[in-house]
Amino acid sequence: MTNDAPLWVLGYGSLIFKPPPHATHKIPGKISGFVRRFWQSSTDHRGTPESPGRVVTLIPYADIVRDHRFLESVHYYECNGVNKNITGSDLQVWGCIYYIPAQHREEVCSYLDVREQDGYTQHKVTFEVELDGEYFSQNPEIKEFVQSHTIVDTHTGKNVIHSLVYIGTTSNESFIGPEHPTTTAKVIRSNEGPSGSNLDYLKRLHRSLMDLDKSGNKRSHDKYLDELIQLVDKEDS
Repeated sequence: MTNDAPLWVLGYGSLIFKPPPHATHKIPGKISGFVRRFWQSSTDHRGTPESPGRVVTLIPYADIVRDHRFLESVHYYECNGVNKNITGSDLQVWGCIYYIPAQHREEVCSYLDVREQDGYTQHKVTFEVELDGEYFSQNPEIKEFVQSHTIVDTHTGKNVIHSLVYIGTTSNESFIGPEHPTTTAKVIRSNEGPSGSNLDYLKRLHRSLMDLDKSGNKRSHDKYLDELIQLVDKEDS
């Protein structure tokens, strides 16, 4: 992808509810081969250097199968408590991608490099578009846009887009996983930073994810996030 080409950016955390500037289209869907976890500490957005908060990152399949602690978490949340052999296609993360016109590409990349500076680096992923028939029928202009800007995967028949994504890898200094969800919930409940409270980040992400799947089948729900919401709400009661 050249510097004069349009930019696609994947949102799987705060970008879902706080889009990058100059985004003209927001398209829901998923990536395969990753799980989403609150295993990245935050000292610049939802916490401070003295009291880091927690934000989400993506854990790739290759790292999961190399570490039994990651695998235990996946078996519990993504496999419904069943210990089994997994493949990359078993792991799916819902999110959205944003289309940035070419003339704003450099500006948006510079903006994201600053916003995602606490341990995140650029990567490329293949994003699978999830637009159900009813959504397409209600938004024919989006259907036309998707069809003209994507390629069709010959194996799945799905429209896919190669997208930029920022990930806090398991080797970056701010990675703290794996962490028990009870501990994570306590950290989230008690921290805030320049971008607001950590609890607000969790609740907005959870709510935004539930709104992504327009089919009504709850495919975008995240069991791990559901449990964190229950834990922080339990502390309030």
